[in-house]
Amino acid sequence: MTTLEEPVTAVRTVTAEIDGRPVTVPEGTSIYDAAKQVGVDIPVLCHDERYDPVGVCRMCVVDTGGRTFAAACVRPCEDGMRVETSTPELERNRATLTELLISDQPARAADPKETTTGDNLLLDLADRFDVAKETTDLPCGSGRGLDLSNPVIAVNHDACILCDRCVRACDDIQGNDVIGRSGKGYSTTIAFDLNDPMGASSCVTCGECVQACPTGALTNKAINDIPIRPREELDAVDSVCPYCGVGCALTYYVDRSRGAIAFAEGRDQPGSKSRLCVKGRYGWDYAASPQRLTVPLIRVESSYPKGPLSADVRGDTDNDRGRVGGGNRSGGGRSAKLSKNGKDGRRKPGGLVDYDEVLPHFREATWEEALDLVARRLREIHAEQGPGAIAGFGSAKCSNEEAYLFQKLIRVGFGTNNVDHCTRLCHASSVAALFEGVGSGAVSTTYGDVANAEVVIITGSNPTANHPVASSFFKQARRRGTKIIYVDPRASTVAEHADYHCQVKPGTDVAFYNGVMHEVIRLGLIDREFIKARVSNFEELVRTVNDYPPERAAQITGVDADLIREVARVWGEAKAGVIYWGMGISQHTTGTDNARCLIAMCSITGNVGKPGAGLHPLRGQNNVQGASDAGLIPMFYPDYQGVDLDATRRRFEQAWGTELDPNRGLTVTEIIGSVLKPGGVRGMYMLGENPFLSDPNINKVRKALGALDFLVVQDIFLTETAEFADVILPASSYLEKEGSYTNTDRRVQLGRKVMDPPGQARVDWEIIQEIARRIGLDWSYSSPSQVFDEMVELMPSYANLRHDNLGLTGKLYPNDDPDHSDGTVVLFDERFNTDDGLAHLVPAQWLPAKELPDAEYPLVLNTGRLLEHWHTGSMTRRSYALDTISPIAEVYMHPKDAADRGLSHGQTVRVRSRRGAIELQVRISHREQLGNCFIPFHFREAAANLLTIDEIDPYGKIPEFKFCAIQVEALRAEDAEDLSSMGSV
Repeated sequence: MTTLEEPVTAVRTVTAEIDGRPVTVPEGTSIYDAAKQVGVDIPVLCHDERYDPVGVCRMCVVDTGGRTFAAACVRPCEDGMRVETSTPELERNRATLTELLISDQPARAADPKETTTGDNLLLDLADRFDVAKETTDLPCGSGRGLDLSNPVIAVNHDACILCDRCVRACDDIQGNDVIGRSGKGYSTTIAFDLNDPMGASSCVTCGECVQACPTGALTNKAINDIPIRPREELDAVDSVCPYCGVGCALTYYVDRSRGAIAFAEGRDQPGSKSRLCVKGRYGWDYAASPQRLTVPLIRVESSYPKGPLSADVRGDTDNDRGRVGGGNRSGGGRSAKLSKNGKDGRRKPGGLVDYDEVLPHFREATWEEALDLVARRLREIHAEQGPGAIAGFGSAKCSNEEAYLFQKLIRVGFGTNNVDHCTRLCHASSVAALFEGVGSGAVSTTYGDVANAEVVIITGSNPTANHPVASSFFKQARRRGTKIIYVDPRASTVAEHADYHCQVKPGTDVAFYNGVMHEVIRLGLIDREFIKARVSNFEELVRTVNDYPPERAAQITGVDADLIREVARVWGEAKAGVIYWGMGISQHTTGTDNARCLIAMCSITGNVGKPGAGLHPLRGQNNVQGASDAGLIPMFYPDYQGVDLDATRRRFEQAWGTELDPNRGLTVTEIIGSVLKPGGVRGMYMLGENPFLSDPNINKVRKALGALDFLVVQDIFLTETAEFADVILPASSYLEKEGSYTNTDRRVQLGRKVMDPPGQARVDWEIIQEIARRIGLDWSYSSPSQVFDEMVELMPSYANLRHDNLGLTGKLYPNDDPDHSDGTVVLFDERFNTDDGLAHLVPAQWLPAKELPDAEYPLVLNTGRLLEHWHTGSMTRRSYALDTISPIAEVYMHPKDAADRGLSHGQTVRVRSRRGAIELQVRISHREQLGNCFIPFHFREAAANLLTIDEIDPYGKIPEFKFCAIQVEALRAEDAEDLSSMGSV
């Protein structure tokens, strides 16, 4: 194992003297950086150590004895150089420059930065040099204008000093290349794209430019009328972003007098390095939504027999157009059915559950009554029908401690392994293949290790949308010379940063990678020594890939044979290469086979176990890795210890003091199927999951949820799934509790409490413990830290970790000395975690998808995420910024596919599959292949998973979210008329 993250090379040094202080630095070190080493502070405006230096502001000029002053940020130290940094002449120059710049600025009392965060660097320099706008005789220019088109960022061109920090933040850090300059002379301004308003440009609202800007030119707008104030007036809480698996470190600035977050910004951490995306920087206000659940709810007797409660969710006729779960095979017909409260069932649905329609079916209850009812009903079902009648869905949004307690409750309290969470819908196929191949389900290296790679394959993923901060490191690596091979059916924005884009047909990944491996082997680009010492079953792999020459692979995949050959050559010749993949690999019925191919790709070229090489399935939700590590899956105890292994089971029985089920439990999709069978699951406990939107084939999910004898839902909002609940327990958001979370890099970090839960809502781990006590378990945990300590004792991978040694930046596992080490970056440098220490290659034959297009359903549907949204949208659609930027559901179509159907951009259409139909708007997209469509799954009013098939991978048990047959068609005239009368989305 190795902890290297940056390449180490021998460097020459030079010795200089700065203000009489000798300093020895590596050759090429700037005067500015050298001065910092000896404690000399040189004032700057345009410079920031994270960006490439440009020397445009001239504030940092120093005297090197030359004919002219030199900009310290760009001038390198030379051997024997003598530098003066603050002579009277230098200080006069800086004062004059400051006065020139300050003359055009807004008045201090109206300055956009000084009146918010209070950290205008130009005003700080003005104070230092005793100059002010009010006292200068210099003329004031103005009129370059305001740009308020972005919902959360304000642009004041009159406050801009053209330091280009925003340009370099956008280019050097985020790699988005949106900001430049426009105009000439005094009229020059920063510009977005081709001088578009910021809100209309390709800007992704990551806010990096705001964090970079030294003046009031770029500032955050207040969200929900919570004023932005200086940091020292607010309470700073260091925590971790609650969205994707990258786990960016951030600081929330909390206005305690208002009980709300004022703003957030990135903070330093070895992984994210102060970066954030739009969700992390602006998507935190969901926790303050007035729709938060604040009191326990019990279904009223008049709302039995149980079923969905809203017109949107009911969708049980052939005519529920466009609803969550609406539609039928033909997609025809109309209905004027009224809901229980008399609302017109034809109404155009909105983006959130209608509380007015659903809440009358529940009554408020005390916590004691609600918890007693939950415990009694689950105990009754368990006693009457056995352990197999109980199941639990945990959540990858909850902490490691909550995941651990939840799975322990189901296993110990009810004697069953029927416990799972959304990793079953994300990367279970990847985990299955990784365990089989290398003996570990975790990533073998970090996303930051891309800095050491010569070549990177990004496949089945759109990291610019799904893992935007990780993608910024990929883009930076390419600028430094790393080659990027992008393999995906969509030409997402990643393709714009790739050296090679292999636009495979959906579902043909196995054929593509077999074709690449065929060429790697034929060209002799394999690592023979690595294969001989550390790989098994290579000969069988050779026999399999021999059937996939580039010409045959090209026929199957649609990728040119010469491109396949070039990819094989580039990959095979690289000294170090990493493969990063997403759910475009795993969410297929052949997902495990897809991942097996990636493992073989790395293994035969020796690209595992060294810096810049390895296997990295990018985790989707903030704690998918940690929830899986903690045992929230049906076939493993914590740390992936098999429930069907006698010795392992005995160890956990001893630790937990009870007999445990020796059989693997049911997965998410199997549990849903079991509910619909005699003798199947009858009672369920759902913690923070919304399978009504996240699971495939929503019509089937609806029937299953309605068929349950008892369902308790623990959540922060009233979800579609909660409409089927007997009891709803108001839970805590991420921002309202302490706990640890494990990101996609294996970095275990602490999420810290920012505010109290609203009303009577309680912290999740405490609710789990209360239920455990009521079913007879003697639990007395006093804190998440105590839970973590118990968990770590049972998890060898987490050995040595404690809450008090995770610190502000967390620690990677495994970690022999977390008090002094960040942890292990690269795994498997000497042996794999398999029994024999070898990588086990498992050849795979290409198989077509389970449901293929035909004359009635000629198009292929792919589902996924948008940058601004996350999972089922329950959080992001309650965030002002995120919902404002991306408010509507769309189907992305190739221009020809749309033209062939007479469809235009923005037109409302019906999309139907063999399972149902939805209605949404067309988005003409050159990123789609001919014959393929893409629909994000965040939008309940156009629930993509109504269309998807519930066929699963036989190994990972993941549904085929990425491939099903659909048709897209114009609405009939009467349907379009109805929609027009009901208003637009």
